[in-house]
Amino acid sequence: MKFFVDTADIAEIRDLAETGLVDGVTTNPSLVAKSGRKFTEVLAEICEVVPGPVSAEVAATDFATMMKEAWRLARIADNITVKVPLTRDGLKACRALTKDGIKVNVTLCFSPAQAILAAKAGATFVSPFIGRLDDVSIDGMALIADICAIFRRYPAFTTEVLVASVRHPRHVVEAAKIGAHVVTVPPKVLRQLFDHPLTDKGLAAFLADWKKTGQSILGD
Repeated sequence: MKFFVDTADIAEIRDLAETGLVDGVTTNPSLVAKSGRKFTEVLAEICEVVPGPVSAEVAATDFATMMKEAWRLARIADNITVKVPLTRDGLKACRALTKDGIKVNVTLCFSPAQAILAAKAGATFVSPFIGRLDDVSIDGMALIADICAIFRRYPAFTTEVLVASVRHPRHVVEAAKIGAHVVTVPPKVLRQLFDHPLTDKGLAAFLADWKKTGQSILGD
């Protein structure tokens, strides 16, 4: 499973990238707005820090303007993945961009039927939003299971399932068990994956015992 980090905060991205665990980044207009910086400048900097796919979302809703914006975004860096909404015009743009060799992330997926359309349109990634489904009492992980099961039936589908709107570590574990290709997580959730009270307790005990020996691995 690949880990993408869902943020436009360059400091957070730099810090997490140093762990070697970050395979890509997803952004959206809301995340970039929080940075208070120019959209294209933020994206260019992120692309320098993370060599993997960096999703950059169009703001237009009509096909013609989507295409203009998509090409503007694609020129920022070679690792830009253009993000389009799962609408008729979005899928039309996905098909056209894919034919032109541009990677596309189709976002705001909430049903297996939508995911099938994204795969048919040649999307590089399709992003089902599990947290938002959970918020309205619909099982988000069931959606991931359905999409993965369908995609496995059709080897011609090359679209990767990118689990989005992740709220906690359990979402990550469940997505991995199902076989999703990618999860994109907020920095907080990625850091939570490291944590376990028994790890902390065990390490404290080891360090206390080592201190009693009065030794140093690095010598005197």
